Amino acid sequence: MNNLELQKTANEVRKGIVTAVHSAKAGHPGGSLSCADMMTFLYFEEMNIDPKDPKKEDRDRFVLSKGHCAPALYSTLAQRGYFPVEELTTLRKLGSHLQGHPCMQHTPGVDMSSGSLGQGISVAVGMALSAKLSNDSYRTYTLLGDGEIAEGQVWEAAMFAGHKKLDNLVVIVDNNGLQIDGKIEDVCNPYPIDKKFEAFNFHVINIDAHDFDQIRAALKEARDTKGMPTAIIMKSVKGKGVSFMENQAGWHGKAPNDEQYEIAMEDLKKVGEALCQK
Repeated sequence: MNNLELQKTANEVRKGIVTAVHSAKAGHPGGSLSCADMMTFLYFEEMNIDPKDPKKEDRDRFVLSKGHCAPALYSTLAQRGYFPVEELTTLRKLGSHLQGHPCMQHTPGVDMSSGSLGQGISVAVGMALSAKLSNDSYRTYTLLGDGEIAEGQVWEAAMFAGHKKLDNLVVIVDNNGLQIDGKIEDVCNPYPIDKKFEAFNFHVINIDAHDFDQIRAALKEARDTKGMPTAIIMKSVKGKGVSFMENQAGWHGKAPNDEQYEIAMEDLKKVGEALCQK
């Protein structure tokens, strides 16, 4: 896909996020919207996957370490063809396979159940190590929140990954600067994030999370890096694409009401229309 096609797809992913959270009357729109571009690139360009065979042995693995942003993963999987887009409206409802946090037992395309912050990267490291031990070709990608990296388990996993030279592992940090309690620098300042990962023997790349040229180049650089894992620190906008949600910590874990939903969808419709003019 070219950048314009990726932008259009990411906008559809964002529409799915807002629709799912509104329908559920609960969920986490802010951090889901901020990572939608990276999720789109991973599933439509980067990863070796097959929606018709979600469990194929040589598929690349993805772990959503910040599992509360499940709407982003579900909307991306739906757009990619793992299940019908219409099912997004069943988010968090009884009987739905789209639970509040990803569940590998029930949802096609989900490689790991997640939600307990800090644990996802540990599982991803285990997957990457397994591939090394078995001489398997698959790569492992994991997405963390910048608030999540206050968890000590994250750094235990990072230290192990660097020590084992897991160059088949890509750790992506969604640096939107906000968590449930406010600015990350006020709650528990993680900066400088890049220097911390460098200290754990990672190859580190800083990018704009909403620039597909930078996303593409960073993931190629990660594939070309040998002998050490890669960390991509992506500077993003929480609530990206929805005017009243952008850079607002209050939209970390809150669903839009009917009126707000209409405004949000109109915002995204305008983005889509602008992209169609290009």
